[in-house]
Amino acid sequence: MKLGIALSGGGIRGIAHAGVLKALEENEINIDIIGGTSCGSLIASLYAMGYSPYYIYILFKRYAKELVEISGASILSGLSNFMMNKKIPMKGLKSGKNLESIYNKIAYKKGIRKISEIPMPIVIPTVDIINSKEYIFTNCIPNNVRDIDQYITDITVGKAVRASSSFPAVFMPCEFNKHAFMDGGVLDNVPVNEVKKQGADKVIAVKFEADVVDDESNVMDIIMKTIDIMGSKISEESLEKSDLILDVYTDKVGLLDVDKLDSCYKYGYNCVMKNLDKIKKLIN
Repeated sequence: MKLGIALSGGGIRGIAHAGVLKALEENEINIDIIGGTSCGSLIASLYAMGYSPYYIYILFKRYAKELVEISGASILSGLSNFMMNKKIPMKGLKSGKNLESIYNKIAYKKGIRKISEIPMPIVIPTVDIINSKEYIFTNCIPNNVRDIDQYITDITVGKAVRASSSFPAVFMPCEFNKHAFMDGGVLDNVPVNEVKKQGADKVIAVKFEADVVDDESNVMDIIMKTIDIMGSKISEESLEKSDLILDVYTDKVGLLDVDKLDSCYKYGYNCVMKNLDKIKKLIN
């Protein structure tokens, strides 16, 4: 039996995915196929290249501020302008080139340049804003697909994760050939279906539990709640195709709370441990 895992987007909380993988590893539960959207693609690509979950955690602690590259004020301003239909000059958005550069360097250390060279089957969704279509970066085009052009293998690892993580109104679209890519979470926040297409018999979906909004919540808390609601709604159909959903509780960790990396890693780890019996039942 081949076990797949699909990792959702969710900002800096994505490091929780490394905690999930660490707990699975410790319990000798092997992942055969992996997929990730947005921040999920950051973890999925590193794991598929052969980096251990704990080393992924160390890499994030080392590069977190460089990877984030933006402030909460930038997000608030960008989303405000976006929702008020104001024109946002492209030069005012972040390019994401820093993330691309860091990931290419990390990939080179494994002797990997393009996603096609990654050993483990992997899928990373993105969306082309020019033709409003989802594309999948992968090292293996599935059999019997209707639209083979939807799958892209000839792209560097850094460019692929940058494209999937280009959050609207904050990052510039990531240009590649004739495409202008943006955050994959716009259409596919938890890529369960694409993981299944790679041959997974069972798929675990990992997403983030929406926090409760109360009188003490701030604007960023409300934004995170909104993103979680949108992500869950977009992923309803995909989640229904999963065999088990792990909802990771992260206790109001903001989109860019780099100081809470340790907590998020533990939240992911603990989520698996709480659901270990269900996971073992699934694979057995």
